[in-house]
Amino acid sequence: MRFLILVFGILGAAAASAQTLPQLYDVQNVASDDVLNIREEASASTAIIGTLSHDARGVEVVAVNDAGTWGQVNTGERAGWVNLRYMAERGVHIDNFNLPEGLACFGTEPFWSLQNIGGAMHFDRIDAAGVDFDLWIAQDSGIAEDLRRMVHMAGIGGPATAFIYPAACNDGMSDRAYGLALSLMTAPDAPMLSGCCTLSR
Repeated sequence: MRFLILVFGILGAAAASAQTLPQLYDVQNVASDDVLNIREEASASTAIIGTLSHDARGVEVVAVNDAGTWGQVNTGERAGWVNLRYMAERGVHIDNFNLPEGLACFGTEPFWSLQNIGGAMHFDRIDAAGVDFDLWIAQDSGIAEDLRRMVHMAGIGGPATAFIYPAACNDGMSDRAYGLALSLMTAPDAPMLSGCCTLSR
């Protein structure tokens, strides 16, 4: 049994360390009078569904094609693809609270959101007033570039817990794609909420 646990632990660590998405990118090598096209599919022969300005910064790439040459980004209410030849990886910056800067999470049924604002996790629900949960700890795995976080914070009538992890995620309301998912309990006995997170709110 210990052997199996060790093997699965090693495999899990390897998978986590290979996970480098989502990431933030800056547009590069595009003329100032031009734009970077967002394509319907990962091919220059498919329809243009949006554009990025020549100096766009902090563009979230949530997936890449098998060849690693195109990155999936959001535009409007859908996801499309940009040629990574014109994108420079800037990486994800971690703030003083051990969470990615710009992190924002949200879900539906009912609509809710969770954002890190100056060390407090601000929780909003469409059917209730917003509340700030004091952030106690956002624990990482200790693996470089692993965005998984186990978050403990004050909640509604007791401690709240959230687990943020890389996964393909959809908001259920659009064709946008996200690279982070979230499971959230706002109190020890609260129902688990599931949603998506973005690095560029």
